Amino acid sequence: MAENKNFVINVKGSDGVNISEEVVGIIAGLGAVEVDGVDSLAGNLTAETISKAGAGKLAKAIKVVDNDPGKIIIRLAINMKYGYEIPKVSGQVQEKVKQAVETMTGLEVTSVDIRIATVSVTSTNN
Repeated sequence: MAENKNFVINVKGSDGVNISEEVVGIIAGLGAVEVDGVDSLAGNLTAETISKAGAGKLAKAIKVVDNDPGKIIIRLAINMKYGYEIPKVSGQVQEKVKQAVETMTGLEVTSVDIRIATVSVTSTNN
């Protein structure tokens, strides 16, 4: 996210709205940490700290790649809670992130790639 890219979505005809890569990352991150079994994003970013983290810290956990105009790939690094099925939680994260970003931005998410950064024995939410 260091490049500070913007994505343009068309609202009506030729009028458009610019959405920063950081905003797309925040939406994706908030969607990911809502899934049961996700402790936080890499860098210990929780729902409470994601929007305040800033682009530098957010970039350690989330990368947004523009695939084609209006299409993006999201790459996330998450910290899992111990005792949860990695394939099941990862699939739920992929669905939740895709749905959240597409609903809020209108951009098409072609892929959500997950990297498990660590497994947390104790949850920060308890």
